[in-house]
Amino acid sequence: MGQVLYNGNSYAPLYEVVSAVPKRTLSPAQRAVLDRARELQHQCRRCGVIEEDPLGKGRFCDPCRYAMTLWDQHDQAQLLARELVADLAAVLLVVDVEPDSFPEAQSVAVVAVHDGQVLYAAEAAAYGSPERVLDRLDSLLAERRVVEEPDFMGPHRRYPQALLRLADSGPVPSGRDPLHPWAVHHSAANASVTRIWAGWFGWTDRHSSTRACAPWEWSGDIPMPWTRSLDVAADGQSMAAVLRRIADGTEPVWERAAWTLDGYGVGLPEVSA
Repeated sequence: MGQVLYNGNSYAPLYEVVSAVPKRTLSPAQRAVLDRARELQHQCRRCGVIEEDPLGKGRFCDPCRYAMTLWDQHDQAQLLARELVADLAAVLLVVDVEPDSFPEAQSVAVVAVHDGQVLYAAEAAAYGSPERVLDRLDSLLAERRVVEEPDFMGPHRRYPQALLRLADSGPVPSGRDPLHPWAVHHSAANASVTRIWAGWFGWTDRHSSTRACAPWEWSGDIPMPWTRSLDVAADGQSMAAVLRRIADGTEPVWERAAWTLDGYGVGLPEVSA
């Protein structure tokens, strides 16, 4: 017996022709097993649909993959809500700022997620200088998990990033200012009420979407589950109540959520986004 070198570092064994034997043939039972395995490569594990092309790793058709991915976001939203509700230090920061009017037309509130207690509330133009507000928030929010309300949802438009607009200066870059680490805007560090609720609610703008989002066009049939008013403390309590309902599993889910609409349940946990 010998061997041949190819591609620089690969070897192939050589055998005498007289010592070669026929390749072992499959038994009928073995061939049936292989044929069935090939068939299953085309069949979705969740709904059973047969596709023309092999489904690949996981063996899920696209609609089932969409539904299962959205379910995973739904499940993760509840886990995050439960973490926040269980964290006695987690708070909601609610800010109402009119552009270019700081501090004359502004309200700020800090509300505990766990029980909805108002920890801090300042009515518009009633609390002194912007620096004093920031000092108070720096002290109150140190070492706390801060949940943001959205600045683009509902009838009253709000601008939480303008909270850091100091006199004779532009806005402080959120997340890059070491003086105010709690002000990391729109990031994984500070979840927003919208992001958590959207993942739980399961609304999508198209059937092939794998990302739950907040509805952009309001037709009246999907009302916001929290209040938006000039009373930011009450609004913060309303949003904290939403997070507690998500944690409890009592907050409604969109009636057309993909994992409920297709009739096949939540699917299997092996799905990947």
